[in-house]
Amino acid sequence: MKNAVKILLGIIIAVFVIVVLSVSGIYYLNKPVDNEPEERYFSVPKGSSLGEVADDLQKKNYIRSSLLFEGISKVKGTENAIKSGFFQIPPGKSTFEIHSILIEGKEVLRKITIPEGLTIKKLSSYLQEKGFADAETFLKTAHDPEIIKYAGLNSTTIEGLLYPDTYHLPLNYSEEKLITHMIDTFYETVAEIYPDYKKLTKEELYQKIILASIIEREYRVSEEAPLISSVFMNRIADGMYLGSCATIEYIITEVQGKPHPRFLTYEDLEIESEYNTYTNIGLPPSPISNPGKTALEAAFYPAETSYRYFLLQDQEKGTHYFSENYDEHSRAKILYLKGS
Repeated sequence: MKNAVKILLGIIIAVFVIVVLSVSGIYYLNKPVDNEPEERYFSVPKGSSLGEVADDLQKKNYIRSSLLFEGISKVKGTENAIKSGFFQIPPGKSTFEIHSILIEGKEVLRKITIPEGLTIKKLSSYLQEKGFADAETFLKTAHDPEIIKYAGLNSTTIEGLLYPDTYHLPLNYSEEKLITHMIDTFYETVAEIYPDYKKLTKEELYQKIILASIIEREYRVSEEAPLISSVFMNRIADGMYLGSCATIEYIITEVQGKPHPRFLTYEDLEIESEYNTYTNIGLPPSPISNPGKTALEAAFYPAETSYRYFLLQDQEKGTHYFSENYDEHSRAKILYLKGS
């Protein structure tokens, strides 16, 4: 009898120890990963299995045990309930809590602010650097005839129509969706600036975009953008060369693929190119950047002036001196470039 009691007591103790160890093990494995103090983001690709998600969570140090994550799902009956998407994982979350986050499926959006004045090529590199697109795929998609047709301007490029703005995007946003979204945002912005833009011919609208792309690369102080626009409009009206240094820089960096020059030489101003506004009358054949709202507003609403020249007056402030004639412009050169 005593032996039976001892055996029973031994079994009870063994079971108790196993239970304690199991609970302790689960408690430990459920604990948040200690070395991740900041919120992170986790992606669940479409079609991912429970095991793939669990393994990825452990591999990327979100949880301590993929087996515990899988066990939680099987006990709760949520093996097929994990949502695909891009999720925010706050610091200090346990495996149970992370499981709940992925089941609830409240996908977060990532924010990206795209600078004004980038070309498509520079934009593709920027997006890749920020983790929002593959540069090669973005460029290929941007030059797809169907995308160019989507832009609706009978142009050969969508340069100028990729609106620079702050966007909130899901992780799995394709390059095509991003591009069409930027084009849509461009037209929405143009509608705000010039509600009757649809009354313009496609050629008239495109000319505004090309002008805006040049203004974008020329102005540094927003208040001066309409003045710079007036200079170009007055030059066009007079049949003068636009003489925009920005178009020369575009040729050097985008057409020739060379580094951005520290300064332009007289030889640079004579480069043979349809984008050279020192040797070709009128606007270049297509935009030289993707302009923002300030430049677009200036293109649609240039200031009413008699200015035909402008010159950088203050390098630090980015302000310009505007002149009505060449003599005044020449005197300004002596004053601001050579000193007085």
